[in-house]
Amino acid sequence: MATATTQRVDWNVIWAERGFRYFFVAMFVSLFGSGMNFAAVGWYILAATHSTVKVSWQVMVMTIPGLFVPFLGGVLIDRLYRRYLGVLLDLLRGCFVLLTAYIAWRGHLQLWHLYAMTLITGTGSAMYWATVNALVQEVIPPSQFTGANAAVLIGVQSGMLIAGACVGFLYNTAGIAGILAIDGATYFVSAYCLYRVRRGYVSPRDRQKYPREFSQATEATAEALETGENPEVAEAGLSLAVYADMKQGFAYLRQQPLVRALGVTHSIMMAAVVSANVVLVALANDILHAGARGLGFLEAGWATGAICGGLIASQLRNAYRMPLYVGACALLASGHMAIPFVSFLVGAVMMQVVFGFCRALGGVVAQSSLMSIVPKHFMGRTQSAMAILTTVVQLLMSFALGWVAQGAGLLAGYALLALLYTGSTISAIRARQLMR
Repeated sequence: MATATTQRVDWNVIWAERGFRYFFVAMFVSLFGSGMNFAAVGWYILAATHSTVKVSWQVMVMTIPGLFVPFLGGVLIDRLYRRYLGVLLDLLRGCFVLLTAYIAWRGHLQLWHLYAMTLITGTGSAMYWATVNALVQEVIPPSQFTGANAAVLIGVQSGMLIAGACVGFLYNTAGIAGILAIDGATYFVSAYCLYRVRRGYVSPRDRQKYPREFSQATEATAEALETGENPEVAEAGLSLAVYADMKQGFAYLRQQPLVRALGVTHSIMMAAVVSANVVLVALANDILHAGARGLGFLEAGWATGAICGGLIASQLRNAYRMPLYVGACALLASGHMAIPFVSFLVGAVMMQVVFGFCRALGGVVAQSSLMSIVPKHFMGRTQSAMAILTTVVQLLMSFALGWVAQGAGLLAGYALLALLYTGSTISAIRARQLMR
């Protein structure tokens, strides 16, 4: 069993990498636009329908592609050029978001337009985040994975911080069309930054570092592709090779209980963060009576805490990482049980700061530990397996939160969310035991 080790974070080494600087900007810009999109669309749907169930459908539509795409996506990420794959996904999503912005600007926007846009961007995101998480391994030395993950998380949350602060003020002036236009433009900026990460081709399946075992399927495929003959053999061989890669990835996860425990905890936390948007908009509207501007402050509070959590997590000693990891999950569980009783905006924002802090600390610990344990040629499939689990939990929670909050009240919805975080706490305890 491989274990994660923590070395001193050297920010000079991290920021000296030209590719990582472009990567950081890409994450910052991308999440700025996506954060504005997600908050504004959720608020638009709630204002138009007054239904938390309709808001939950937005989250579910965004999540559904994650049930299917990662099965093939994980194999593609471990076979194809990850940088170009990320660029392509950014460009496709940007085009569809700009098309929706144009429809809204013309005054013809309907709910199904937003759901269709969300489905397309969700399909791209189902592969995109596994791609960029795997790409970090190619840009940063292994000794600096913790700092790199903290820097990426800070870039992501900084984008969401500014987006959360801006969306409440821009929504009433720019409207949904303006916010979607901004989001669409950010995808093109992100694609350019990913393109500039490096030059030349770097294969995730470097034969010198990661020799592959001989198999009839891969040998037949290689010969057919090299000679240009027997296209049927090439097609069949490639299908067998893809299937073999998928089977190999599942076999690896079965043999690594620590990877599974870290992945389950991280997936539950990711699912809870996204599905919580269903009740967050209702909290701002029904309990705090703060409107779109209040929602912006709540989002900004969460992102502020996440930036602080990322900075602190990058400097933690090895002995403190897993105990604080467990503590962060437990604090998220208890905090979400209490927040519906906070009826003033400042108090709710402060609790969001704490939630963001805990989520960032857990995310940095989990991702840096996984990058230290999982070999490069398995990272795409490992990230995709986590994405599938995240999707399943997120779909169930999004529907359940919308239905429970509308039928039994917001308090019951937050209690369900607290129960989910309790599950992540149990999984984190298991990961800590295995890490020892």
